[in-house]
Amino acid sequence: PDKDIYPEYDDVLKVSSLMETQATFRHMLANNLGVRDFVAPRWAMLNDRLARHYGISGVGGFAIREVPLPADTPFGGIWTQASTMKVTANGTLTSPVKRGVWVAERLLGTPIPPPPPNIDPVEPDTRGAKTLREQLALHSGKGTCAACHAKFDPYGFALESFDVMGAFRANYRVAAPMPAGKNARWKDGLPVDSTGVTPDGK
Repeated sequence: PDKDIYPEYDDVLKVSSLMETQATFRHMLANNLGVRDFVAPRWAMLNDRLARHYGISGVGGFAIREVPLPADTPFGGIWTQASTMKVTANGTLTSPVKRGVWVAERLLGTPIPPPPPNIDPVEPDTRGAKTLREQLALHSGKGTCAACHAKFDPYGFALESFDVMGAFRANYRVAAPMPAGKNARWKDGLPVDSTGVTPDGK
């Protein structure tokens, strides 16, 4: 992630994120847990750095271990892990398309065809004047794009509350001049809208 916009992302979080995903899989195999625990567990495999990242208190030390998840946490399961959120985003912005396709194909088993060769990618608005939803509406509203995007965009928008690092957010971050006394070059941008309607109407 961009160090100016996401200064909290450090090497410890990077390594811990990978350890969390690997430990989750090992924990599920060792305890013969069902597939539901991939998406809606009541536990997570955390250390102190991950717990701070997810806003969970009472976890100390670097070792990964099973931690019960608070009832009100937005985190839980493979799809909200920092590693998953990082690899389904670029260094500056999240991508509802990339995340939506990942959920559709990897978690729901819905094959998504590649885009036609003559379709231009969504051009990000780095000034933060338009939300990703607004930009994507312009892109996906063209011809045959809309029908395909309806298969995966809602899943991607559901994950827009998680930023490039996998931290929970209410607003997008946008680049800004560095204020006095801060080590980041960002400010809160437009609010995140994580609503959507799945292909089956939910």
